[in-house]
Amino acid sequence: MAALDRPYWIEALIQPREGWDERVYPFNLPVLRGLDSLKFHPRVTFLVGENGSGKSTLIEALAVAWGFNAEGGSRSFNFASRESHSALHNHIRPSRSTIRPHDGYFLRAESFFNVQTEIEKLDREPGPGPGPGPGPGGAFIASAYGKRPLHEQSHGEAFFALFENRFRGDGLYILDEPEAALSPSRQLSFLAKLHQLVLARSQLIIATHSPIILGYPDAWIYETSERGLNRVEYEDLDHVTVTRSFLNRRQTFLDVLLSEDDEE
Repeated sequence: MAALDRPYWIEALIQPREGWDERVYPFNLPVLRGLDSLKFHPRVTFLVGENGSGKSTLIEALAVAWGFNAEGGSRSFNFASRESHSALHNHIRPSRSTIRPHDGYFLRAESFFNVQTEIEKLDREPGPGPGPGPGPGGAFIASAYGKRPLHEQSHGEAFFALFENRFRGDGLYILDEPEAALSPSRQLSFLAKLHQLVLARSQLIIATHSPIILGYPDAWIYETSERGLNRVEYEDLDHVTVTRSFLNRRQTFLDVLLSEDDEE
């Protein structure tokens, strides 16, 4: 099986219609300045930017506009611990390919605990018939995530169980900060899994701060700044430049950052 040459999600059209007010959140976020559309790479598209720039708000809105649950999960998930997502998804219209994905998932790092709880809840509910089946009842849903219950694993182990077991390929996967629970070595392992998914005809849209994950080749990177959202090259990313500078000149950075201010 070869990687995709055409994306499942071609483009997100931003439509500032009734309800759009540039003076209030989320419409006043830097990520939306001058943005009328967002085109996606057929394999991997990255969103990167400083805290508060709006990248996570945007990727959440993209996921909801595609049809995913705001807190995460597959398109069949329909629960809410707290309605906290913005109205931005109402102003996004997906331009879809005629080729449809057979799988999909939205991973939102900050609410993945809630997804784990929902999985356990669904497995405790009686199904339409005896035993496991393609719906609530038995242990069918939890088993799709591996042999061990997600809540009985560390945060990082649960993340990786999701990547290894639930992401089947031939799908659209939207990930918000997948590195949140992963050590640097696990991030490298994630890169290998990411490549496997790409080769299995998957398209991924990922918001991340990780210079390791951003290093995946043949991807588009969009960086958010006060000027809006722009395509950039890996070597030009602030995240990469700052990390490289710190590693190369650690003592110099520490001397400056940890020095006491002269009170006189």
